[in-house]
Amino acid sequence: MSTAKVEISIGPISFSGEGEQEWLSVQMDKVMEAASKLGVSQIGIPEAKSKHSAAVAPDSGDAGPLGTFLKAKSIGDNGVKRFLATAIWLRKRGVSPLTTAAVSKALADNHQSKLGNPADTLNQNVTKGFCEKNDSGFYITPEGLASLGES
Repeated sequence: MSTAKVEISIGPISFSGEGEQEWLSVQMDKVMEAASKLGVSQIGIPEAKSKHSAAVAPDSGDAGPLGTFLKAKSIGDNGVKRFLATAIWLRKRGVSPLTTAAVSKALADNHQSKLGNPADTLNQNVTKGFCEKNDSGFYITPEGLASLGES
C-alpha cells in the first residue's frame, strides 16, 4: 500500500497526517464530520500527495450527504451507477486517489446499499469508459462525469 500525506483546513479546524490511504481517509472523515457538526463550511486543501500519483485538486462543489447525492442523481438499484456516483462524491470531498475500498467504505459509512462485487463494478465502469485504472486506484474520466451530469 502507498503512503500518503494530507493537510486540510476547515475554518478553524486543521488536520495533517501521513500514513496509509485508508487510515487517512478514516481520519479525514472524522474531521469532516466534526466540521459539519460545528457548521463550518469553508474548506481549503493545500496539499494531498501520494508517492505514486500527482495530487488531484478537489472539486469545488459541495458534495453534501452521500444519500442525498445518490438520490439527486437518480441512481436507484443500479450498482454500476452507484459505484460511479459514490466515486464522484468522494472526488468532490477531495479524496485522492480513488480506490474500490474507499467507495465501498463510503457506502457502508453512510448507510447505503453495499455493492455485490466492487471490483467488477469498477471494471464495468472502465469498460464503459467512465473510469480508468492507474497505479494507485482509478480516476473518473470526463465521460464518466458527464454521464451523471457533472463536469
